[in-house]
Amino acid sequence: MTAASKNSFSARATLRVGKESYEIYRLDALAKSGIGNVQRLPVSLKVLLENLLRHEDDRFVHAEDIRVLAAWDPSNGAGAEKEVSLMPARVLLQDFTGVPAVVDLAAMRDAIKKLGGDAKKINPLLPAELVIDHSVQVDKFGAADAFAFNAGLEMERNIERYAFLRWGQKALKNFRVVPPDTGICHQVNLEYLARVVFSVEQDGKKIAFPDSLVGTDSHTTMVNGLGVMGWGVGGIEAEAAMLGQPLSMLIPSVVGFKLHGRLPEGATATDLVLTVTQILRKKGVVGKFVEFYGTGLSNLTLPDRATIANMAPEYGATMGFFPVDAETLSYLRFTDRSPEQVALVKAYTKEQGLFRTDQTPEPVFSEKLELDLATVVPTMAGPKRPQDSVPLTQAKTAFEKSLTEARKHTSVQSNGDRYELADGSVVIAAITSCTNTSNPSLMLGAGLLAKKAVERGLTSKPWVKTSFAPGSKVVTDYIEKAGLWPYLESLRFNLVGYGCTTCIGNSGPLPETIGKAIKDNNLVAVSVLSGNRNFEGRINPLCRANYLASPPLVVAYAIAGRMDFDIVNEPLGNDKSGKPVYLRDIWPTSQEVESTMRSSVSSEMFRKEYADVFTGDEHWRALPIPEGDLYAWDGKSTYIKDPPYFEGMPLKPSALSDLHGLRALALLGDSITTDHISPAGSIPADSPAGKYLIAHGVQPKDFNSYGARRGNHEVMMRGTFANIRLKNQLAPGTEGGWTTHQPSGEKMTIYDAAIKYRGEGVPLVVIAGKEYGSGSSRDWAAKGTILLGVRAVLAESFERIHRSNLVGMGVLPLEFLPGEAPKSLGLTGLEIFDFEGLAQDFAPRKKIQVRARDANGKEKVFTALARVDTPFEVSYYQHGGILQYVLRQML
Repeated sequence: MTAASKNSFSARATLRVGKESYEIYRLDALAKSGIGNVQRLPVSLKVLLENLLRHEDDRFVHAEDIRVLAAWDPSNGAGAEKEVSLMPARVLLQDFTGVPAVVDLAAMRDAIKKLGGDAKKINPLLPAELVIDHSVQVDKFGAADAFAFNAGLEMERNIERYAFLRWGQKALKNFRVVPPDTGICHQVNLEYLARVVFSVEQDGKKIAFPDSLVGTDSHTTMVNGLGVMGWGVGGIEAEAAMLGQPLSMLIPSVVGFKLHGRLPEGATATDLVLTVTQILRKKGVVGKFVEFYGTGLSNLTLPDRATIANMAPEYGATMGFFPVDAETLSYLRFTDRSPEQVALVKAYTKEQGLFRTDQTPEPVFSEKLELDLATVVPTMAGPKRPQDSVPLTQAKTAFEKSLTEARKHTSVQSNGDRYELADGSVVIAAITSCTNTSNPSLMLGAGLLAKKAVERGLTSKPWVKTSFAPGSKVVTDYIEKAGLWPYLESLRFNLVGYGCTTCIGNSGPLPETIGKAIKDNNLVAVSVLSGNRNFEGRINPLCRANYLASPPLVVAYAIAGRMDFDIVNEPLGNDKSGKPVYLRDIWPTSQEVESTMRSSVSSEMFRKEYADVFTGDEHWRALPIPEGDLYAWDGKSTYIKDPPYFEGMPLKPSALSDLHGLRALALLGDSITTDHISPAGSIPADSPAGKYLIAHGVQPKDFNSYGARRGNHEVMMRGTFANIRLKNQLAPGTEGGWTTHQPSGEKMTIYDAAIKYRGEGVPLVVIAGKEYGSGSSRDWAAKGTILLGVRAVLAESFERIHRSNLVGMGVLPLEFLPGEAPKSLGLTGLEIFDFEGLAQDFAPRKKIQVRARDANGKEKVFTALARVDTPFEVSYYQHGGILQYVLRQML
C-alpha cells in the first residue's frame, strides 16, 4: 500500500522497464526545484527522502519535511532533530514476537467491537510476513535423527500457538506465514522475501518504490546488505505499522564507514563483522545510520555484507546500510529472483541515483570512519558482549584474565567416558544464527575444516554439545552437494533444525552429568557459537562465558574442547601416525572455499526450496484452524490468553496527570539488557511462572520456553525481571528476580512484590544506569514492565528500541541529566518518588521535576528528561499506549 501524494514538487513521473511502465517519485525533481543537494546525500537518506515524497499528505508528511531532509547538511546542522514519518512497505515477524502481535490484533478486534466498531477493520494494511523460526530447541544432538526428533517435539509443544497462527492466516488479510522447519526469518527475507524495489498496483497504475520494512526482531537489519532500508522495532510498533500508522523518527546522523582493500587469507566475514562491531561501539553510533562505502565493497560478496548488516544492533546503529550495486543484482539472479524483478531493481536504482559503483562520488556524511580490510585478523568476541572482540592469538589469555577465582576442575563419567571438566571447558559448540548461516563461504568453510580434521583423525570432545542449525534448507542442499555431511556428522555436527536455536537461548539442556558437574563445582563453562549475541545467561543458564566465532572456528573449538587453550599455536591433537595437527593444517584456503562454492551452490537450490515456502509439511497442513472473524479464546489455554490492555478503555483518553507516590521495584546498574528484563529461555519450576503453569496442570517437562509462551501475559509478567543474572541493588547479595518490599523490608520475588504493591495501590518505578534496554528488540520487556505496575523508568541512558517500546506501552522513560546518576544523587531506591510536570503542556523531551523522599521525610529534588521524543510519541503516551491510540483512530 502506498499513499496518494500531494506531489508538491512535481516529482511524479513514469519509468519504463521493458514492456512495463511504473509511476515513480523522482528525487532529481527536488534539484530542479532548487531544493537541497540530493545528489550528495547518503543513499540511505535518499531512500528515506523518496518515502516522504511518495507519502506527502499534509497529515503525517508535510512539504517542509521534504525540504528539510533534501537540504540535510551535517556541516551546519541542517535537518538535525527534525521529526519525520516513515511508512514502510511491509512488516516482517518471527513467531516469538509475531504470536503476541497477532494476539494483540485479535484482542483489538474484540475491543473495537465492544466500542461499537467493525472488527474487520483490524487487519494488516501492509504485507505482513511471519516466519516461524524461534521455537525449535536443541533437545537431541549428535545423532542422525536429531532433526526429526526436535521438529516433532517442536510441533508437539507448540500446537496451540501454531493453530492460532493458522487462524490469523485465514482470518486476517495481507498476512502470510512461513511454517516451522523452513528457515530463519532474516535469511528467508534475504534469500526470498526481499523485493529491493517494490511494486504495487493502485488505481490501475503500477507504482515502483524502494523496498523498506520494519521487523519484530532487531536483526532485521540483515537485509540492509541487500540495499533494503529496514530495522527492528518492538511488536507494538510493528502492529501500528501493520494498521497504517507511520513510524515516527528523527532524521538520523549518518556515519560513513569506508572500506578498502580485501580480506587477507584466513580471515572471514565473521572476523570482519566482529572487528567492525568493536570499532563502531567504541565510536558510538546508537540511533544513527551507518552507511558503508568505498572500493572495498566490491571485494565483499552479498552474504559478507549481510553478515555485517546483521549485527547493526550489536554495534548500536539503527542500520548498517550497503547501497545496491552490481553484486546486489548478481545475488538477486543467483537466488532465483525473476528476470523482470532484477531488471526493475537495476533500472529504478540507476534512475534514482541509488546505484553505487567504485566511481560513485563520496556522499556527505555526519562523520566518517575507515577500515583497510587487509588488517582484519581471525577474531572472537566474548565472554559476555559482542563488542568485546579479541584476536584469536590472544583468546586464551583474554579468557584466563576474565576468571576471578582460582581455577576449578572435576572428574566426570558419562556414557562410558571419563574426562575432566574445568573452568574453560567448552560444553556447547553451535553453528547457528542467520548472521553466519546465510553465508555459503562460512558454512562450506566449516564443512571443509571438518573434512580435513576427520581425515587427520581428529574428533570432537565428548563433553561438547554440538549442533548444526542453518537458516534455510538451501544450506543443507549445498552441504550435501559438496559431500561434506559425513565429516560434519563424524564430529557430531548433525542437523538439529532450521531455526535460531542456540543463538536465542534454545540450546536445550546439557547432558545431565555435565550439567550437574558444572553446578556442583560452580565451573565457568563456555559456549562457542556462530551467533550475534553472547550476553550472560542468554545461551544457556550453565554457560557463564560465551564466545562468538566463525563457523569454522566453532568446529575447531569442538575439537579442542577448551577455551584456556592456545588454538593458534598448540596442536588440536595428533593424527593417526602420532604427528601433531594444528589449526593451520586443517584451515581451508580461500581458493578451496571458492572452488567448492562454485561447484556446490546453484540457483536451482533456491528455486526448489522456495517454490512452496508457505505450504508447510503434512503436520502443519493438518493443524485445526479455528473459524470466525473473532478469535474464540480458550480459557484453559496456557499459550494464548486474551490480554488486559483494553480492559475498561474509554472512548476518549483521560488527561495526563503527574505521578505521585511511586516505589522503586528495582535499582539496577549499567548495561541492563532486554535479556535481563524480558522473559527468555527456559522456565524454572520454582519460579513464579513455573508455579503458575504447575497450578494450571502443566508439568515441568512440558513448560516449553518463555518465548513460546509470549501469547500468555500471565506467564510473561511473572517472568519479567526474572533473569538469573539480574542484580537488583534493592536485594543485595542476590542474583535473579528478587527485590525488597518497602516499607516492610521483606525480601520476595519481583513479581510477588509487584502484586503486593498493586494490592496496596502503590505505582512503581525502575531506576537504572547507562544503556538500559540494550539487546534484542523485545516488546515483552515493555509489556511485562507495564503489567507489573511500573509507570516510569528512570535511567542514565536508553537503547533506542526499548525506549520507544516503553512509550508504546504507556510507560514513561526518564533520563538523568548529564553528569547525574543514582549514585551521585545519593539515591538508595528506598525513597518514595513523585514526577511533576506531566499534567500541563507535556511536550517532546520535556524536563520533569523529580522528588525523592526517604523514610525520615528528607527530600531530594532534581530534574530528569522525559524521553518521549516526538509529537507522535506524546500522543501515544497520552492515550496510554500506541495500541489504544490506533484503536481510537479506527472508531
